[in-house]
Amino acid sequence: MNKLIYLWLAVKTVFCTCQPDHRTNDFKKVKAHYKNSKIGKLPAVASESSGLASGKQPDTFWTHNDSGGKPELYLFDLNGKLLDTKAVPNAKNIDWEDLTHDNNGNLYIGDFGNNASQRKVLDIYRFNPESNNSERITFRYQSAPTDCEAFFYHQGSLYLFSKNWGKDKWVKMYRLPTQPGEHTIAASDSIRINAQVTSAAISPDGKTFALLTYGKVLLFETAGDNIDFSKPKGCFRFSRKQTEAIEFLNNTDMLITNEQGGVYRTTFR
Repeated sequence: MNKLIYLWLAVKTVFCTCQPDHRTNDFKKVKAHYKNSKIGKLPAVASESSGLASGKQPDTFWTHNDSGGKPELYLFDLNGKLLDTKAVPNAKNIDWEDLTHDNNGNLYIGDFGNNASQRKVLDIYRFNPESNNSERITFRYQSAPTDCEAFFYHQGSLYLFSKNWGKDKWVKMYRLPTQPGEHTIAASDSIRINAQVTSAAISPDGKTFALLTYGKVLLFETAGDNIDFSKPKGCFRFSRKQTEAIEFLNNTDMLITNEQGGVYRTTFR
């Protein structure tokens, strides 16, 4: 089964282009401005990296495994060297799909994978590695359940993006408070994207956010303090097998990992 999935993903990434996004949403072609290079290999314990968040020290990053993995976070450097392991108390890895952080040292773990759309209630764990404290943010969708694998934190809110399994190609955005407890969320914006969104990140200056897919990266400008799809900025191909995690290194460069253990740097030139 895994071989069939990898074959399907390989076909998807090879034929994934930005042309539909140029036509539909007026994304700019920025391939010539980015250089993609492999810089490391993840430690074996993080063999299915599905989320990324910057660590407290420069050039360190937290990651976690996909569904069924241990409820743990792994800290590594740019070469992929394992630096630390943190078990998240009172947590289960049903389907951990992405990771983000706020400015107070908290990490947010998105346990919201929902491939078959059978989960009605989803979880996000707010975890502080210093205090080892874990709290749960629970939510449900106001409309029909969907699958989500991407989110980031910005100015007190979490922004979630649906994966886009449907034939209509609509990716929906949701805004969720960071307060522990139960919440119901509705889509705040949507956009047609001809690929499945697997991770998201926002630049340190808050002016650019990125959506990672199987085969390309889509960039948006933020509209002041608002996060929406109104300002498509650029699109470039990134075909490196099953890419499922992205994080900004600075306001232009990005770190991307895949579920085959590769660590890649995307540098703006």
